[in-house]
Amino acid sequence: MAAPCPAIVCCGEGMLELARAGTGWALGSAGDTLNVAVHLARAGNPVGYLTALGNDPFSDEMLARWAGEGVDTSLVLRDPARLPGLYAISTDDQGERSFAYWREASAARAMFALPGSAAMAERASAARLLVFSLISLAILPDAGREALLALAERVRGGGGQVAFDGNYRARLWGDAVAARHWRDRAIARADIGLPTLEDEAALGGAGDAPAVAAHWQGLGCAEVVVKLGAAGCLLPDGTSSPPPEVLRPVDTSGAGDAFDAGYLDARLKGLPPAEAAQAGHRLAGWTVMRPGAIPAR
Repeated sequence: MAAPCPAIVCCGEGMLELARAGTGWALGSAGDTLNVAVHLARAGNPVGYLTALGNDPFSDEMLARWAGEGVDTSLVLRDPARLPGLYAISTDDQGERSFAYWREASAARAMFALPGSAAMAERASAARLLVFSLISLAILPDAGREALLALAERVRGGGGQVAFDGNYRARLWGDAVAARHWRDRAIARADIGLPTLEDEAALGGAGDAPAVAAHWQGLGCAEVVVKLGAAGCLLPDGTSSPPPEVLRPVDTSGAGDAFDAGYLDARLKGLPPAEAAQAGHRLAGWTVMRPGAIPAR
């Protein structure tokens, strides 16, 4: 008999991360929805990560690292023919980051095509909350995208909720038209929307936060929080939520993911959106004052 599904399932790509460490580089692992999963696990939530890795030593180390953070790795499939993706991160004097990626043939791209994927999706459909992003969709072929959206429908059909982050990375898409198509289909299957104004503008959409919220709500996503970077966020009721303090970031990697985790953790605990947003701001603030997308505890 299969083990029960974790209450929260985050789906996406966990990658090897190279970050500057003095004159050299330090090897870790990160990824937008993986970052969310780790933060949620650190807060005491039962959370699993749905993805695929290789059968190589790097993948073994990644699994051990995630499990050490309290993330359930029983939904991770292994691909004997592929390796995990890799990215290197650099930051400027203001803490803003830039990335170089090697992910075109990563194992995560095949997560819905590997033996065992149907059983994996069946287990994940019992989640209380499914979390995925536009990056989760971007790395998949069309058949995998359809499978992920179908999983979202099954979670909602079973009484669970779906949270979707509109993380847009232009280099992962052939064009913005395709990205908008899949974004909008995902929005229509989400209960909680976590778009970023900068991403929405880059997609050629609405030019301000209220218009972004209106677009997402118009597609059926009832609870939309528009992230505004250092300015805070726009709450579902249309009011603004600034962060509790002004910071000079060391590294902005993973800031939006940390906000997502803080917000979702608070909402799962029954706090209203305004209080949940402040929890998100605090976790994001803690993250940006430390190097790496998932700083050490």
